[in-house]
Amino acid sequence: MSMLLYLAMFVLGLFAWTFIEYAIHGFLSHIFITFATPLHNEHHRDPHAVFTVGAWLPTAVVSAIVFGMFGLTPATTVWLGIVTGFLGYEFFHYRIHFARPICVLEDRMRTRHLAHHFREPAQIFGVTNRIWDRALGSEPDAALLAEMQVSVAMTQPLTGPSNFRLIFRPWFFLTR
Repeated sequence: MSMLLYLAMFVLGLFAWTFIEYAIHGFLSHIFITFATPLHNEHHRDPHAVFTVGAWLPTAVVSAIVFGMFGLTPATTVWLGIVTGFLGYEFFHYRIHFARPICVLEDRMRTRHLAHHFREPAQIFGVTNRIWDRALGSEPDAALLAEMQVSVAMTQPLTGPSNFRLIFRPWFFLTR
């Protein structure tokens, strides 16, 4: 297979992740009451609680099975793009809450997400991008978004531990 095909499939997976992120955060955590809602509500009450930490082991297991059964194919490369998007989301979401931005893009992601947390939880569901907020109408108008971003811009990063440490408890995945 051509390297260009694999690259295209990987990029397709990254793009698919943008919608998966929006669907999990918007539809499954806010708009509808689902299994994700209580976990996400806990994250809104206490941003130290990273609600996706329970997805890491299942994602790793599924990835191992997929690559063990099928090897590197265009379809598994799409999966690799999705998983890479998920890992990028995890990294940036953690930084949004626990670190100072190191560039303009990270600052923009941080202020948008904090505006969602502290000002308008029924909008701004994209954490790492705003593609689907714009496409599906959950992006506030520019003036309101700018005002919300100004109101959270001076929010200090969190201190103290997140719930990442819980992943090392053997019973963690059995009690979720």
